[in-house]
Amino acid sequence: MDDEEARALRQRCTRFVHGHGRDSAAAALADIPADTEPDRYGAGGVVAALERRVAELLDKPAAVFFPSGTMAQQVTLRVHAESRGRRTVVFHPTCHLKLHEDGALERVQGLIGRAVGDAQRLLTLDDLKAVAEPPAALLIELPQREIGGQQPPFEELREQLAWARERGAATHLDGARIWESAAGYQRTPAEVAEPFDTAYVSFYKGIGALPGCCVAGPGDVLAQVREWRKRMGGTLFALWPNAASAMSCLDRRLPLMPAYVQTARAVADALHAVDGVRVVPDPPQTHMMHLLLDVSSEDFVVNARRLAEQDGVWTWPKAMPTLDPRVQKVELAIGDAALEWDVKEVAEMIGRLCISNDAKSTP
Repeated sequence: MDDEEARALRQRCTRFVHGHGRDSAAAALADIPADTEPDRYGAGGVVAALERRVAELLDKPAAVFFPSGTMAQQVTLRVHAESRGRRTVVFHPTCHLKLHEDGALERVQGLIGRAVGDAQRLLTLDDLKAVAEPPAALLIELPQREIGGQQPPFEELREQLAWARERGAATHLDGARIWESAAGYQRTPAEVAEPFDTAYVSFYKGIGALPGCCVAGPGDVLAQVREWRKRMGGTLFALWPNAASAMSCLDRRLPLMPAYVQTARAVADALHAVDGVRVVPDPPQTHMMHLLLDVSSEDFVVNARRLAEQDGVWTWPKAMPTLDPRVQKVELAIGDAALEWDVKEVAEMIGRLCISNDAKSTP
């Protein structure tokens, strides 16, 4: 399916497996209360209210709203680096800054990204101990999206952050999915953010708001971050629609985070009875998991289209390839959509993606 065909087919579906289900402009705008108080260039109004709320949720002295997570994290790391007179930022090989930002950390901010550890597993303390140069910052993503939403045991996480502090480095949390991370740890977002100097949180991912994010941390660091937001073009004339959407979605979906994680684990358990499907990690550590499906890429698309056209069920328009052409990978993130299903139904729909259309039977 090309993008246009997938978009049209998705709009005709009535049930969804992944995320929060059908998105629409009307639904997004409905999250903006009519009495929202506008900001002016990021100052005052609902933007300031959201910043206060995030600072309280993460138990940090201050927070700054950004229209873009890419901008927010680069700026924060720049401030940490300049205050230490260093340039190297240590992170996992699947870090967003390395995979999805076209080298902006180096080309725009003048910093050096150093990937440490193995891309197929979590970062370890031994990986960090092998780094001799003094880093400016250690960035840790919770959970690690590219390896199925894994995250280290919390005490091991603390040991890694202690390694950074002992070397005079800042500790920064890529908490794009911190709300689900906290539920996976059975801790509050503040408890997860506590051992980090600064924490980035996203609003359009887990809670399904309009684009936007916050960085939270010490007041002196965030004052510099706020100045860099302006220099990078992030202080738009009006940021209030996105901030208001975030406030509404925090109200609605933060209480659901434990249910997302519990449902993810129940779906994974139900998938044990489905031939041709493997769960990574098993059991899921947060709301998300990767599924390895014994099916060709061509059959996957045929099966996904059939589910959409005949059953009105939207799964994925295409899968991610693996080293084995007979095995495809998809990312399943549990949100509102899956809460409407019986978990066995979810498992059955996923199993139907594994049909071999040559054999006309499931593996």
